[in-house]
Amino acid sequence: MTVKELADKFSFTVCSMPDPDRKIGGVYIGDLLSWVMGRADCDDAWITIMSNINVAAVATLADVSCVILAENVAPDEELKKAATEKNINLFTSPHSAYETAVKLYGELK
Repeated sequence: MTVKELADKFSFTVCSMPDPDRKIGGVYIGDLLSWVMGRADCDDAWITIMSNINVAAVATLADVSCVILAENVAPDEELKKAATEKNINLFTSPHSAYETAVKLYGELK
């Protein structure tokens, strides 16, 4: 599944989608940024409630396919700008992290 297919299928709000054809290889849920850096796999969809500029740095280091902000968390302007500049796909989901992950799991298995 590509990040565009994901966003379209679940009606996630697109905050930045510079790489719509990027494939999603798995899912990682986490809010402790240092933990995500060391444990998220390349091409994971990263689900978090963190919404500041540091998310862009971690997404780049971990090389995730996209960042999904759960529970309608809105990214701050710095994060939106950085996501676009750093080629990071960034969405918001109205669902909890758990519910968002379950939706993705159903599509990726």
